[in-house]
Amino acid sequence: MKAIRTKYLGATNTKDSRIKADDYDSNSITISYNYGLSSEDVFKEAAVALCKKMDWPTNLLSGGTDNGYVFVFKQQ
Repeated sequence: MKAIRTKYLGATNTKDSRIKADDYDSNSITISYNYGLSSEDVFKEAAVALCKKMDWPTNLLSGGTDNGYVFVFKQQ
């Protein structure tokens, strides 16, 4: 079963805050932090972006971690 890990990347001198999503297998995407969304929705947005990049389904369940969320696919 595939899992998607997300984590917050704080702002630097040259970049705004971001969220990174990866699948533990070197597939990843980093998106800008969307301050218009709730915290969990920002992390889900990154996970869905990775799903779309990899052509995976976007029906996800999540659980919190110390610095983000982990997403897994719902069984259909």
